[in-house]
Amino acid sequence: MFKKILIANRGEIALRIIRTCKEMGIKTVAVYSTADKESLHVRFADEAVCIGPPASKQSYLNIPSIISAAELTNADAIHPGYGFLSENAEFSRICEDYKIKFIGATADQINLMGDKATAKETMKKAGVPCIPGSEGLIDTVEEGIKLAEEIGYPVIIKATAGGGGRGMRIIRNSGEFQKNWDDAKMESGAAFGNDGLYLEKYIEEPRHIEIQIVGDQYGKVCHLSERDCSIQRRHQKLVEETPSPIVSDELREKMGAAAIAGAAAIKYEGAGTIEFLVDKHGKFYFMEMNTRIQVEHPITEEVTDFDLIKEQIKVAAGEPISGQNYFPKMFSMECRINAEDPSQNFRPNPGTIKQLNLPGGHGVRVDSHVYAGYSIPPNYDSMIAKLIVTARSREEVLVRMKRALQEFFIDGVKTTIPFHLKLMDDPTFQSGKFNTSFLESFDFSDL
Repeated sequence: MFKKILIANRGEIALRIIRTCKEMGIKTVAVYSTADKESLHVRFADEAVCIGPPASKQSYLNIPSIISAAELTNADAIHPGYGFLSENAEFSRICEDYKIKFIGATADQINLMGDKATAKETMKKAGVPCIPGSEGLIDTVEEGIKLAEEIGYPVIIKATAGGGGRGMRIIRNSGEFQKNWDDAKMESGAAFGNDGLYLEKYIEEPRHIEIQIVGDQYGKVCHLSERDCSIQRRHQKLVEETPSPIVSDELREKMGAAAIAGAAAIKYEGAGTIEFLVDKHGKFYFMEMNTRIQVEHPITEEVTDFDLIKEQIKVAAGEPISGQNYFPKMFSMECRINAEDPSQNFRPNPGTIKQLNLPGGHGVRVDSHVYAGYSIPPNYDSMIAKLIVTARSREEVLVRMKRALQEFFIDGVKTTIPFHLKLMDDPTFQSGKFNTSFLESFDFSDL
């Protein structure tokens, strides 16, 4: 087992990893930018190293600085968390070159799944259902229009190196193609340094369902059932739950088997997620694979009694997994608490937290790195906490979540708590009969 792990991340996920390491008797190293000097992950790690100024490129994305910190502190492994360098193949390979274990996927696995066109082809070969679309990148508007007419409108063009909805456009007829093509190409090139685009059939009224998987170094893979991530705004997840209100035992079995087949095809190592779109007829299609731990992993932990961070570390240390699949024993939901003003188009609202009260009680968990007096820096993602509640039924979860949100008090910055409170009272959300476009018609005016 590892003696010391460096966490190449910040905020709540860095603190989450530190907690599991302490329980496993493993020393930890926090890295931080000057903007994060007062963050809790810096305080609670055994050692802390400043790696640069606030800008991510000069700190949390600065590979030489992170490797230097690992060597300086004699860390024998690096956990990347999510975001930043967690799906960076070069970083994974450099860690291997420096004989530091990267707690995550190998460089080859990241490359296979990081490029969406390559990932789709890999999944097709593994027998995983895929959305009809281009075999690879499309080079011209004419080529795209021809394919769109073959598979039928609407279609969606996506950035091959994309994420978070950037470089993505829905096209409903040939007359819309040129402008959307130009916009997507420009946006993806600016965001990812790669303007490659591919095309797929656009699935209307879909649910976004993902399967949590874990693989070991010996080719064995298991799944831990699904998470429903359909409550999204501009392709950004706001609420996740498990089990999904629309997934039957039969569908769960089929999707789980497909996810295992896909992960096994690339001999996947560590914790990861296979993401699917499920149409209104119950047919599911591969969308992408995340080769890392995900923001919403706590709800899976709560319903399966399974520490995913601990399993990541054990797998990276060479321990085999049991191969047993895990199924929900309870119901769990996560609300992302962001420092944003929902009444102002979810504009980020960094600032100093003057007062803070975290909710508690049976079945309530808060993953956060903030405290009263903490100044939220404007340089990073605006998520400041994750509120997770667990109960024996979805109805109980909704009641408990509303109660916990009412207890969650943050003074000094605007947050998404008012949005979540209104969502809990929405009849359509309560019924579970919604899709990924649900928030497009949601009334944000009185928040």
